[in-house]
Amino acid sequence: MILDRLVVGSFAANCYIVGSSSTKNGMIIDPGAEAASILRRVQQMELSITLIVITHAHIDHVGAVRDVKERTGARFALHEAEKGIVFASPVRMLTNLGLSPVKSPPEPDLVLKDGDRIDIDDLHFEVLLTPGHSSGGICLLGHGMVFAGDTLVNSGIGRTDFPGCSHERLLGSIQEKLMVLPDDTVVYPGHGPPTTIGDERTGNPFLQ
Repeated sequence: MILDRLVVGSFAANCYIVGSSSTKNGMIIDPGAEAASILRRVQQMELSITLIVITHAHIDHVGAVRDVKERTGARFALHEAEKGIVFASPVRMLTNLGLSPVKSPPEPDLVLKDGDRIDIDDLHFEVLLTPGHSSGGICLLGHGMVFAGDTLVNSGIGRTDFPGCSHERLLGSIQEKLMVLPDDTVVYPGHGPPTTIGDERTGNPFLQ
């Protein structure tokens, strides 16, 4: 497997580029900003991007989707519960934060559900619905790792003070979908450095 993490935008969000070592096909998870930097790194990695997946529709995770999709021709996927807010949410959040607008994401090509499988040749990831930080937040589980978006971060959890958030639902999602995973599962969060399920189980103050 080929894997790289880029920290993009003023919100310092993680964008992940994941590819098959054998076929050089890949996907981009959460292209939140800096499309040119993301595309340049894809070119350096000699990957052909076939899919763009967002873990949730907040602006720091979707800001570069349109540009990346137009340049790569990749399909765009998100959870079905995020489809209704993916266009209004970025504009609303930017207005609230006093920032300049960005291009709205395109219509999704693929609408995901809990339990769906994403296949990139020999790479296989399961879609885990983990609402709380957003109504349709998802994690992608496979190959001993989980891309957790803003559901679970190193020593923390996602914010729950935005519209559509729920602290109780988020904690429930983490306990039901993530804390059942093996301790050595590597967590790649939407912000900050990687961690493991074991480290978060024992050291995350929000989960004690």
